[in-house]
Amino acid sequence: MTVANTDQEGKLRTSSQAAQDFGDDPLAVRETSHYQMEYVESFVDKWDALIDWDRRAKAEGEFFIEKLRDLGAKKVLDVATGTGFHSVMLLKAGFEVTSVDGNEEMLAKAFSNARDHGHMLRTIHADWRWLNRHVHDLYDAVICLGNSFTHLHKDNDRRKALAEFYATLRAEGTLVLDQRNYDALLDHDVEPTHNYYYCGQDVRAFPEHIDESLARFCYEFNDGAQFHLNMFPLRKAYVQRLMKEVGFQRVSTYGDFQETFREKEPDFFIHVAEKAYRDLEDDNA
Repeated sequence: MTVANTDQEGKLRTSSQAAQDFGDDPLAVRETSHYQMEYVESFVDKWDALIDWDRRAKAEGEFFIEKLRDLGAKKVLDVATGTGFHSVMLLKAGFEVTSVDGNEEMLAKAFSNARDHGHMLRTIHADWRWLNRHVHDLYDAVICLGNSFTHLHKDNDRRKALAEFYATLRAEGTLVLDQRNYDALLDHDVEPTHNYYYCGQDVRAFPEHIDESLARFCYEFNDGAQFHLNMFPLRKAYVQRLMKEVGFQRVSTYGDFQETFREKEPDFFIHVAEKAYRDLEDDNA
């Protein structure tokens, strides 16, 4: 297979990678670009078994479709396409969608899945940190779903990516970004239930290690296959603060698709960040 890595100029370069490689000390792997060596072809081929499109569609309902419609969005940039679930769901709902991913294997699988559902994806292979070198348009909404933002291990990378998302939005645009509820894992040692996002019945996903700068998850499939992902455990308040510091004016957060939730319970948080300028004096009037 082919794996794309990104150099300091933001250029995607390719190398061969047949299996996941975390070296001699997997817990020491805390680099943003390493996700390319984690989403190898054999793992991508099983990703849809982890998600289970039908069960995930039932769990989500039309939350994202309704939210985007309420915001008046028609043109959407999916920056974390993965195997195409949300791009396809939005295309079916009538949105104009452009699908971005940093991993070629994921984009190829997404294109194939979309074709199976009767749609053709408009795909772009790009690293978020240099998104606007590859995306030359403005959008009503940017979606970054599937706990994808957690692959950015450095604060500066997260700020750069959010700035790139912000720049590709129209003046009234909105970013919709989700994340696992790492607060519960870090503070309370609570294992996720996977009721909403990872709905596959033939796989077990669980945290193998977690500290303030690494969440290492293991994915065990019924056929004996095992894979890992090394991610940064984002705290909810940190993400909300970062969005506002980048320039988003208002951030609303939902827990497992509910605006009212008990902080310890949700598997996932969904942040809806609005770009439209808000006059603080008007807010205080």
